Amino acid sequence: MRCQRPRLLTGLTAGQSGDTSRILRLGVLVTDSVGGVRRNHIRCAAAALVLLVAAALASAQESRSSQLAAELVKLLDALKLDAVAAKIDGDQYVGALYFPGSQLLVVRARYIVPERMDAQLQGKNYRDVYIDLNSASIRDSKMLIADVGANGLQLGRRNQPYDTVDTGVKSYAFDGDWGKAKISEQEYTKAFQSSDEEYTRMLQVLVAQLKKTS
Repeated sequence: MRCQRPRLLTGLTAGQSGDTSRILRLGVLVTDSVGGVRRNHIRCAAAALVLLVAAALASAQESRSSQLAAELVKLLDALKLDAVAAKIDGDQYVGALYFPGSQLLVVRARYIVPERMDAQLQGKNYRDVYIDLNSASIRDSKMLIADVGANGLQLGRRNQPYDTVDTGVKSYAFDGDWGKAKISEQEYTKAFQSSDEEYTRMLQVLVAQLKKTS
């Protein structure tokens, strides 16, 4: 559809058919040379409105974890590390494996023997911490995130690699297909937002750990 620039008329003059009606659409005064409404202009205005709504929705679902993921990757590259881990509090820990140019795997969980985990952290055995959290942690406390591209959680990657979140009791594939997940769009968006917020907190702890030990 080709959208022509509408003309703004300041006077009221009759068209060829004698019709003097004028129509206001989105602040633009339009007239038809033969007396009818310029449907093309209306369709263009409607298309512009759809684009504005889509942009607003995308902004509402923007990833909060993107900036911290980029910061973590930068620190890992600078320190030549492919893993990092840290204590959150009590018996809860977070660990990450980094595959340069590919993805971040980040797990958060409680561990039944925190003394062992503390010793691993003291020795900077970050990969071992990640492995233990992923395999021997308290299941209901576990959250595992596969961040494809290592650029924070992203929503709506249909027909291409997408991020996933496994909470131990529920799994989400953020490919934009909530129908496949058998939940509503609202529930799907809410799950993404809560996952992104938790991922942001996990990344904050990991970034702080690298800054403290570098």
